[in-house]
Amino acid sequence: MDNGNLVEARELRKSYGRVAGFLSGAGGGPRFTAVAGVSFRVLAGETFAIVGESGCGKTTLARMLLRLIEPDSGEVRFDGQDLLRLSGELLRAQRRQMQMIFQDPFASLNPRMRVGAIVAEPLAIHEPRLSSAERRDRAAAMLKRVGLGEDAMKRYPHEFSGGQRQRVGIARALILRPKLVVADEPVSALDVSVGAQVLLLLQELQREFGLTYIFISHSLPVVAQVATRVAVMKAGQFVESGDVEQVLHQPGHAYTRELLAAVPELPKV
Repeated sequence: MDNGNLVEARELRKSYGRVAGFLSGAGGGPRFTAVAGVSFRVLAGETFAIVGESGCGKTTLARMLLRLIEPDSGEVRFDGQDLLRLSGELLRAQRRQMQMIFQDPFASLNPRMRVGAIVAEPLAIHEPRLSSAERRDRAAAMLKRVGLGEDAMKRYPHEFSGGQRQRVGIARALILRPKLVVADEPVSALDVSVGAQVLLLLQELQREFGLTYIFISHSLPVVAQVATRVAVMKAGQFVESGDVEQVLHQPGHAYTRELLAAVPELPKV
């Protein structure tokens, strides 16, 4: 790893055909540029936030970092390795170090699986030598750590509140003890008070497990609470980035000032 960087992205680009389906064709027609040459680095142990309005390309960028979406061009280095050149077992080994917490706790959990099986599933994939009892014990311990009792193991997602379901999603993401967690709007579907509790939990877990976060959000108050550095994204590009205190309290770009003007008051960083 270079200079403490866990993640380095260089000139990432992604565009899509504007019309889905057979009418779009393979070649012609106008294309929509979702991410337009984005570069950044994330230091081990920090929380790097990407903030911007809906449709600016935040989620597309996050998914390219994990290779859930393949970029059109550019480079992603994770822990010193060129992620886009890996395949097979080498890619699988890196994938277990990179996990995602999804925006919608209602849609991201399989409704037909019990919570214990949902949390243990990454272990079954990445650590097949573990016995079912070992997987179950580790899942129960992680659920307990995120604030859910052992009785949660046998229940189904629909039996939980939104905040509890997001805790299940966090437990699933952390069961493999990854180095990097990409949190894609993890509290935007939750009530403010419930979301605040989830943010505090994420900060506790970061300290406890030495996690690095890439935090995707449209909310400047949320970013002010959790981030060490922040990049402001507009129309597929970063318009400003830096330490969170500097960007949010002394913004240099007009778009950042517009976003700040729409927020009643930011919490102290």
